Amino acid sequence: METFETLVRAEFAPKNTYLNTASNGLLPARTVTALHEAALLRAEGRPLTSLYEDVEASRAAYARLAGVPVTRVAAGASVAAHTGVIAASLPAGAEVLTAEDDFTSVLNPFHVRGDLKVRAVPLERIAEAVRPGTALVAVSAAQSADGRIADLSALREAARTHGARTYVDFSQSAGWLPMDADAYDYSVSVSFKWLLGPHGAAFLVVPEDFGGLTPVLAGWVAAEVPWDSCYGPVAELAHSARRFDLSHALFTYAGLRRSLDLIEELGVAAVQAHDLALADRFRAGLVALGHEPVPAPGSAIVSVPGLGVRQPELSRAGIEVSNRAGNLRAAFHLFNTTADVDRLLDVLSG
Repeated sequence: METFETLVRAEFAPKNTYLNTASNGLLPARTVTALHEAALLRAEGRPLTSLYEDVEASRAAYARLAGVPVTRVAAGASVAAHTGVIAASLPAGAEVLTAEDDFTSVLNPFHVRGDLKVRAVPLERIAEAVRPGTALVAVSAAQSADGRIADLSALREAARTHGARTYVDFSQSAGWLPMDADAYDYSVSVSFKWLLGPHGAAFLVVPEDFGGLTPVLAGWVAAEVPWDSCYGPVAELAHSARRFDLSHALFTYAGLRRSLDLIEELGVAAVQAHDLALADRFRAGLVALGHEPVPAPGSAIVSVPGLGVRQPELSRAGIEVSNRAGNLRAAFHLFNTTADVDRLLDVLSG
């Protein structure tokens, strides 16, 4: 009988101490195999039908993780592109509320519009900062820089009170923190971090009625019958969120399908418990060494002020972490162990 540990060890064999999932997740063995097989299809001139099936299987798996019907999930290439579609839907002068220093892809499309009122407040104050006239609140569920988690329930209630729409980026939490995408108007996530997929895919969840969005980036894949819509204007857009699809990076989805299978097999709750136990062990060890991490209870990401300068030294020692604005950022995921935590603490103590 397979356990969490045996299943994970069958899929991952890192050659170093990898604690940088907040940048890029490791690829499972099954995903690497699928990528190789997909490349051979192209190299050998065989039909690519199975790769299009991988797109739809990935969409369905993400919908299950997000807790929404598959008809509400669009498959695109990046958070920035999905944010751009939302930004394009807003009327001139609309107020967009954001968190200070949130990840750029969640914010910048609103700024480049030039005719929107974009207001930034500290993450801890974002719910109380929603006010009459706020059109949209855009925020990451977990902050990329330091792992702080937004109070999404308070934000949702504040937005409902004032008639604002909500847009949540789950890129730093999908895969280890349970999602409830149905609770928000729009949400998004990339695939190459905690979902353990290749680069090149990002999912957008929209309301059943599409929430007033216009598919301004629509091409042939956004049609109700894509293969009948390759030439001339699309006569009939997809009746589902597929109308917001971008042309698919087929190799990416061939691998991503298998990565999402693994997340489902393990279960997000089990992954969360594993990740948080390691993050809490690291936090306790840091305090024992005289360091104070950024307060981020319940997060798999730990950020330590002042230690970012040690990132090159740690990399030379075979420990991969990030330097974010002078902070050392470590991210703990399902392939990590207590030995990884203790090795990082041991090097930091030297």
